[in-house]
Amino acid sequence: MSERNVPAWLKSLGRRDLPASLVVGDAEYSLAQVYKNDFFAVTARYASPNGSVVLKANRQAPVMGIPLRWIGRWLAGHEATAFARLADVGGIPRFLGRWESTGIIHAFIPGHAMQKGERVPDGFHLRLAAIVADIHRRGMAYVDLEKCENVLVGDDGNPYLIDFQIAFYWPWRWGEDAWPVRWLRRRLQEADRYHLVKLQRRTRPDQLPPEQLAASYRRPWYVHAHRWLTRPFTLLRRAVLDRIDPRRAGLERGRVEPDAPHDP
Repeated sequence: MSERNVPAWLKSLGRRDLPASLVVGDAEYSLAQVYKNDFFAVTARYASPNGSVVLKANRQAPVMGIPLRWIGRWLAGHEATAFARLADVGGIPRFLGRWESTGIIHAFIPGHAMQKGERVPDGFHLRLAAIVADIHRRGMAYVDLEKCENVLVGDDGNPYLIDFQIAFYWPWRWGEDAWPVRWLRRRLQEADRYHLVKLQRRTRPDQLPPEQLAASYRRPWYVHAHRWLTRPFTLLRRAVLDRIDPRRAGLERGRVEPDAPHDP
């Protein structure tokens, strides 16, 4: 679906357009390419002669008169804090600041979304596992490793994680060591590790020993529980969107087709 054909209520900014330019530090960047525009966020690259940055603008538009900007503010604050906690972790782009009340800006990493069946470089998955281990050591879980597309393959051949919208961390000073929090954190980190093996099976199965390959097909109970909780919403959303645009049935929703880039 071309971005212009998406109903306004399905876009995070509604009928509002992204800004034509951004000022980050002392540099001005012009809108170059919109990557994804869905209900919760629109993500775009802004370019200048000295490089590029990425703007992720979270939900602002109301739906049927119900104000939803609070969701965008919460998502932006949650992700900004995650970037701050991981500022010294390799494989994560540098956080560059906030945009309005609902957006974040981070450094641009040249690359592409990892695809199922893609043959990534030999050391790719070891480096990806090291990034995730660093995230875990900071008391966090990435949570969003289920799909190959959530991992960026850099032009340098290295893995990068760039989306922390649903990453888990305990946001308060008190309670982090309480049993329920520790239990939930462990389960989410275990799910991260399970999905790491599954990603490797989808891209470099030749690197997995037989026992790990077999284990990658056995979903832990907590992964089943997550799917059970989220599946009804996913199916409903897919049915609505497929009815709006049958041509995109079965494809990733919100992804903007690169037929009309915004050249700076």
